[in-house]
Amino acid sequence: MTTSLLGDAFAHHVWATDRLIDACAALTPEQRSRPEPGTYGSILGTLRHLVASDRWYLSFFHDGLAEIDEQAETSLAELRTAITDSGAAWTELLAGQPDPDADVVELDGSWEVHSPTSLRLAQVIHHGTDHRSQVCTALTSLGVEPPEIDVWAYARETGGERGVRVGAP
Repeated sequence: MTTSLLGDAFAHHVWATDRLIDACAALTPEQRSRPEPGTYGSILGTLRHLVASDRWYLSFFHDGLAEIDEQAETSLAELRTAITDSGAAWTELLAGQPDPDADVVELDGSWEVHSPTSLRLAQVIHHGTDHRSQVCTALTSLGVEPPEIDVWAYARETGGERGVRVGAP
């Protein structure tokens, strides 16, 4: 059972990223590392960016998780561990029902950037969806069928969707 309004959104975010990492594990190192048009760079670079950014977004709300250097040679296994750990931290954060209007301050050089918690959380979901879509496009360009990672696939796999017959066959 979901413990917060955004719980399923963040659980799907982690689940979909994990499924995409599974799909990319079957690629050759060359396929994972070559630049792909329409993506953040290479498939592996895009996944590194997605997971590293997720950890950065989380740092505004949670202490104790190490930053991920997206320029480092992070393996798929390390990315999987990182997104799983981040998922647990997101679940913990959301269970505390953070104030959606609380001001989150980002220090960016000589600027202070202010935005509400609700906007920061929306950006996490949007960012992940955007880059997972790019990786799926890259997989397709390689002739690889991307995994089904939409919310309904998540719901079917986790028991969040169920069918009930309402009439005669």
